[in-house]
Amino acid sequence: MRREEKRTYFYVVILVAVLVTFGCIMVYSASCYSAEYHFGNEYFFLFKQILGAFVGFVMMITLSFFDYHKIIKLRWLLFGSSIVLLILVFIPGIGTSSYGASRWVSILGFSIQPSEIAKFVLVIMCAYYLSKHNDKVKTFKGLFPVLCIAGVLCILVILEPSMSVTMCLAFTTLFMLVVGGISKKHTVLLSIPAVLSVPALILAEPYRMKRLFAFLNPWASPQGEGFQLIQSLYSLGNGGWFGVGLFSSRQKYLFLPFAESDFILSIIGEEFGLVGIILLILTYLLLICFLIKVALNAPDRFGSLLASGVAFVIGIQTILNIAVVSGSIPPTGLPLPFISAGSTSLVVFMSAVGVVLNISKQSRV
Repeated sequence: MRREEKRTYFYVVILVAVLVTFGCIMVYSASCYSAEYHFGNEYFFLFKQILGAFVGFVMMITLSFFDYHKIIKLRWLLFGSSIVLLILVFIPGIGTSSYGASRWVSILGFSIQPSEIAKFVLVIMCAYYLSKHNDKVKTFKGLFPVLCIAGVLCILVILEPSMSVTMCLAFTTLFMLVVGGISKKHTVLLSIPAVLSVPALILAEPYRMKRLFAFLNPWASPQGEGFQLIQSLYSLGNGGWFGVGLFSSRQKYLFLPFAESDFILSIIGEEFGLVGIILLILTYLLLICFLIKVALNAPDRFGSLLASGVAFVIGIQTILNIAVVSGSIPPTGLPLPFISAGSTSLVVFMSAVGVVLNISKQSRV
């Protein structure tokens, strides 16, 4: 590797290590009481997160030495496997449900969330097609294969149901198409139905309507649908500018649901304040900037689109999580990348970064 490539490789690894390490600390802080209460072990979630971090680092470093061009030959295998896994969540005895959603597959005692894998499989499929058919992306007919692939994944995910991941898939597809060179006309034509589908999906399910009303006025049902958002706002408000201190959160004492996963940012805000959240956001921005830098200097179009796609997924999911926790959009379950409890998400995101590191190694700079 050249000096510039080594520097980028080093910075990306350090930033991911910082986020993951901080995530493990915050998972313990947010979950120690609930883990002791429900499982009799305050380290229950921490041990799972450390295991996910270990596997994730192994995958990240391993894939950084794996030539990303070989992924092209594996793309249909990865896509097919992702489809199978998304279907298995609906099979009794294999798929597992929680809070009315079927989003996990139990294999050999381990739970896997297929929708986390589907995000990056979509990136691979889009990156390959857009890199090989650059001349076709200006026509709707040329875009049809990408829309079909994205559509299949979105349909399977929304059936779980998981509107948040569906939105992430849709936004990722749109951004990759824009970077891939689609016309402004097609961008508008695709954006309109995407925007209109959001209220349609909300109206299709009564529980989504309840979440929407809770978002508009959470204090109308403080013990019902509005409870989680209110507790999240209490947590953020209690943190003020500099927070109440590490491990000193009050909301983690069974007040805030999913404090260690989807709403871990609320606990971070309570313990480290607004300043802590700003520093965390800056860390994400730095990581995304380095990933985009890799995309700009990639040796070929496939590598550029692949690195861009990984950056898009991390950015989109981070923005959506922050928006939910702060009450900017209706509550929906989506983990904070590298931070929230969840081994599947951690391993998959770190593996995706490993692929980008390999692209960096082959950079033109």
